[in-house]
Amino acid sequence: MRLILIRHGETQWNQQRRIQGGGSDIGLSQVGRKQAKSLALLLKEMEVGAIYSSPLKRALDTARVIADSHQLAVQVESDLREIEAGELEGMAIDDLGTNFSQFLVQWRQGEGLERLPGGESLADLGNRVWSAIQHIIGKHGQEVVVVVSHYFVILTTICRALGLPLSHIERVRIQVGSMSILDFRDKSPCLVSLGDTCHLREG
Repeated sequence: MRLILIRHGETQWNQQRRIQGGGSDIGLSQVGRKQAKSLALLLKEMEVGAIYSSPLKRALDTARVIADSHQLAVQVESDLREIEAGELEGMAIDDLGTNFSQFLVQWRQGEGLERLPGGESLADLGNRVWSAIQHIIGKHGQEVVVVVSHYFVILTTICRALGLPLSHIERVRIQVGSMSILDFRDKSPCLVSLGDTCHLREG
């Protein structure tokens, strides 16, 4: 089975460098809609068996553009939503160091067990997301499946699939509109592509 993990297109909050967790339902910007179309064009020739999405608008709108080119309905999975950011929701990323400096140190040095103030930990997120991913894998056998979701959802999925500690997330970055690919052969996952954005630079 091949799992294609898509990070949603850009939103205004991405442009403004504001934190978007599971409590923010922000739609795509003009750039984000263009990125979704580029992803749809990239995936158009693939034999995609199913398309899943987070229920949040930025992911769902990206998924619908991709699904239209395959004449597939988007299957919404609530557990694919982004990490619950609690008190950090909507905050400017540049303000984190001032307002939550001690927490940031603990977060960066920890093993994913530190909860965002009023929100989830990476471990919490990883557990609910991995349960959803396993359900998708079990349902679709050898098919190619597209999952449109969010930054921390994708990174925790990759860590869980490869057996890596969640602390590794701090060492990886994936951009909006990017594509990562996991192959599952005999239940042994292989990372084929990470955060590919070549399709966004073409043309």
